[in-house]
Amino acid sequence: MASLFFSYSHKDENLRNELETHLALLKRQAIITSWHDRRITAGSDLDNSISTQIEASQVILLLVSANFLSSDYCYEKEMNRALEKHKEGSAIVIPVILHPCDWLSAPFGHLRATPTDGKPVSMFANQHEAFAIIAKDVREAVTRISSAEMASHDNKKIILDPPFHEASSIRSSNLRVKRRFDDHERDEFLEDSFHYIARYFEGSLDELCTRNPHLKTRFKKQSESRFSAMVYDNGKRVAECSIWYGGRSFSTNGIAYSHSSNEQDNSLNESLSVVDDGYSLQLKPLGLHIYSDTGESLLSQQGAAENYWSLFISSLQR
Repeated sequence: MASLFFSYSHKDENLRNELETHLALLKRQAIITSWHDRRITAGSDLDNSISTQIEASQVILLLVSANFLSSDYCYEKEMNRALEKHKEGSAIVIPVILHPCDWLSAPFGHLRATPTDGKPVSMFANQHEAFAIIAKDVREAVTRISSAEMASHDNKKIILDPPFHEASSIRSSNLRVKRRFDDHERDEFLEDSFHYIARYFEGSLDELCTRNPHLKTRFKKQSESRFSAMVYDNGKRVAECSIWYGGRSFSTNGIAYSHSSNEQDNSLNESLSVVDDGYSLQLKPLGLHIYSDTGESLLSQQGAAENYWSLFISSLQR
């Protein structure tokens, strides 16, 4: 049975919980045991507990996002030691890409990531598909560990083979070239972005209630291309919005935002259009709303979702 360690930012805890659910069959089959820092009991030494578990782990999952890369503890302590173990052959490190970020420039950028081709979990229209791919990759990694241990009779040394080992040659990381994106790619990105924003709102509404017991929320999926969100303070509606793409009164190359939750009302207060810089597809706000503060003209899916969330919650923060 292989020991698995989650290295992650607490800001991504919901996705870690979902991934752990998808790894449950591996646990039932006694293929893995898993550990993360939420299992540290009160009064225990935090650093010592984490260090002990990393040293004992044979599979280390780096749950990669901008939050992970900006965390000093994740980056400098957990990740660095994980890569040392990977290099010495005592563990397999698997980068799990949760959100779009500059992970290819990180020290683990030479490792094969999961899901397939490093496509972030948050960019899958159905995230269960992404987690199923990750679970399959973990199963394959553990199988290689078991085979290596049987061959060497040495539980401390793991022989790493592709697909998760380093590339055999050194190379530059500056390999991007400009390209053209076709209409199919743009339409697919638009749909993925809408579903990402919907999940972002649903999760944020749940957390808003958890942190503020006097508030209640509603998330309503009005159709496959439209949803509404509402917040109630002691029973009184204090914030509402609708977000949609397509429709008769709005072009299909954008995602609209309205401060109204009425699904018959197609008047908009902001919109996002799909653009590209020659390297990747991004979202550009029209800039209609006085409270819109994107900081940048082009946004990732996460940045776009946060921009719309800021418009939605602004009435509760003034």
